[in-house]
Amino acid sequence: METILTIENLHKRYGRIHALKNISFEIQKGRVYGILGPNGSGKSTTLGIVLNVVNRTSGNYTWFGGKIETHEALKKVGAIIERPNFYPYMTAEENLKLVCKIKGINYSKIDEKLALVGLTERKNSKFSTFSLGMKQRLAIASALLNDPEILILDEPTNGLDPQGIHQIRDIIKKIASEGTTILLASHLLDEVEKVCSHVVVLRKGEMLYSGSVDGMSANEGFFEVQSEDNETLKSILKEHPAIDSITEEDSKILVYLKSEMSAAQLNQFLFSKNIALSHLVKRKNSLEAQFLELTKNASV
Repeated sequence: METILTIENLHKRYGRIHALKNISFEIQKGRVYGILGPNGSGKSTTLGIVLNVVNRTSGNYTWFGGKIETHEALKKVGAIIERPNFYPYMTAEENLKLVCKIKGINYSKIDEKLALVGLTERKNSKFSTFSLGMKQRLAIASALLNDPEILILDEPTNGLDPQGIHQIRDIIKKIASEGTTILLASHLLDEVEKVCSHVVVLRKGEMLYSGSVDGMSANEGFFEVQSEDNETLKSILKEHPAIDSITEEDSKILVYLKSEMSAAQLNQFLFSKNIALSHLVKRKNSLEAQFLELTKNASV
C-alpha cells in the first residue's frame, strides 16, 4: 500500500514547553486517520509541521515516499487548519473562483465540489449569510478544488450544532469513499470512532497508540452478570484464572477478562459451582474506555 506521509521521531519545543516528543507514524493511501487527544496534546502542532507552517525542532517527515520536495508535495494536499476565511461580501461561487485563480485550477471544478458539500443551492449567496456549518462545508469544497490525494482537517466539527456535525461527518465519509485519504485532528472520541479507520492517540505531546480503531478497542471485553446471590457469585468468579477483575454497578457485576472466554464457558463454570445466572451479557470495551485507560496510565 502506498505511503502518503511518513513522520519520524518528530520533536517540537516552544521554549520550555516540549509540545511534541518523538512522534512517529505513517499515513497510508485510501484510509481515514484521526489524531485524537485533548486540547494541548500536540495535534495542531503535528499538522502545522507537516504542512510547513510550523518549524520542527528535530525529526523528519516525508510526503509520498520522499520522491518529491515538500513544496511540490503540498500541491497534492488539501487542508483546513484554521477557521474558514473567505470574503464576506462575495458569494460562495465568487470565493471559490478566487481560490481557483490563485491556485491555477479550472473553474469547472466549482460546481462539482459545491454539490459534494451540499451547497449548490447557495452558490449565489454571500458568505456573510452562511451559518458556521455552511462556512465549514464551503472551506472543505475549497480544499478539494485541486482534487488532493489527502485532505487534512483540524477539528472539523468544532463549534457546530448536532446537525452541522452530522453533515460534516457524512461529507468526510463520502470523500473517503471516493478514495481520498483523510487525516483529521479531533478531541472528540465519538468523531474518531464514527469516521476513522485508524487513529493516533496523543497526550501532552506523547504518542500513546497508533493503529486501527478496531485494534484499539479489540481486547477480551467484559461480561455483565447477575444472580440472586451476588456476593457468592463474586467470590466464585474470583477463582477463575481467565478473570482479571470484578466490579459492581447498579446491582450487576462487571467481569473483566485477561484471556479469552465465551459466555457459554462462563455459564458452564458457574453452573458447576451451583450458581444460576439471571442475567448474562458479553460486552466489548468501547473506544472511550480504551482511551481513558491509555491516558490514565500516561506520564503527567
